[in-house]
Amino acid sequence: MLTYDKITKNEAIKTYIIRADESLGALGYTEHSFAHVTHVAETAGYILKTLGHDDRTVELAKIAGYLHDIGNLVNRKDHAQSGAVMAWSILNDMGCDVAEVATIITAIGNHDEETGVPVNTVAAAMILADKADVRRTRVRNTDISKFDIHDRVNYSVKKSTLKISLSPTIISFFFGTFCFCSVLCTPFTFLRYSYSFRKSSYTLIR
Repeated sequence: MLTYDKITKNEAIKTYIIRADESLGALGYTEHSFAHVTHVAETAGYILKTLGHDDRTVELAKIAGYLHDIGNLVNRKDHAQSGAVMAWSILNDMGCDVAEVATIITAIGNHDEETGVPVNTVAAAMILADKADVRRTRVRNTDISKFDIHDRVNYSVKKSTLKISLSPTIISFFFGTFCFCSVLCTPFTFLRYSYSFRKSSYTLIR
């Protein structure tokens, strides 16, 4: 059975993550290396575990989170889809169960806000985890006057925290000293995602 630990120790995957981040750095994007993918993996797992999902689903969310940005190695445009194709090949080579491959690559292929839809539980958790990784240390641009929207959002946040309350189920993101968003959720489905410098919010419905 393929595990998150095996994924993080795979040398090919490490290389893809490093090279993908180098490409994004050349394009002026924020950090997408091990700090980011590990944060996404661990947070996605935490969300599903806290919401009572089984251990295997939690493990699949962590695997998907760790692999979600490898498509940036090919191109930033459509990186979610190219990443899903890359993950399909990697996971099959590593002997992953076919049904689990399907769950993971579906989540990866749907994580980008421009084209993605949280079509399953793993995808929903991974999207939340990905967008919750907001922190100043992700910013590489040293010229504030040239910051894009991602630079401005990340630079404004020294610390971010994701908290879950269960009755009712609310997932809140706290950035710095103020809360950018609260999420009223049912177990599975997002309705809408919106993102801007001043406000980031998810609304989840069944």
